[in-house]
Amino acid sequence: MRTLELGSPGSLRDDLNALVLAGTKTATATLLTEYTEEGEELEFPGERLALLDNHGAVLAELDVTAVTTVPFSEVPWAFAQAEGEGYTDLDHWRRVHLGFWQDTEGRSVDETTPVVCLHFTRASSPAA
Repeated sequence: MRTLELGSPGSLRDDLNALVLAGTKTATATLLTEYTEEGEELEFPGERLALLDNHGAVLAELDVTAVTTVPFSEVPWAFAQAEGEGYTDLDHWRRVHLGFWQDTEGRSVDETTPVVCLHFTRASSPAA
């Protein structure tokens, strides 16, 4: 089973994981270049992922429900809302994500940068 680590280690990851566990966060965005750099394939609908905490422990299992790749400027409002982080509009979502990707991760992002939009639900039972 592949794993999912949200945000960067520390309090951000704790906060994002808490939103997933509460059922508020059902989506996450990743730059396509991160998959390429890590030699990782995109997730696919029906795949089960292990959500990890800051120490590598499994907090929950997630079922992938949809995966799309769109330019940064075309991320839809419904997706931003599904991230469950309290964005007030798409401009707010864009500012927060640009800040994270550019300032925290040192990545170059513009309107055409491909973003992977991953939707998931918390698995009802562990994988067999």
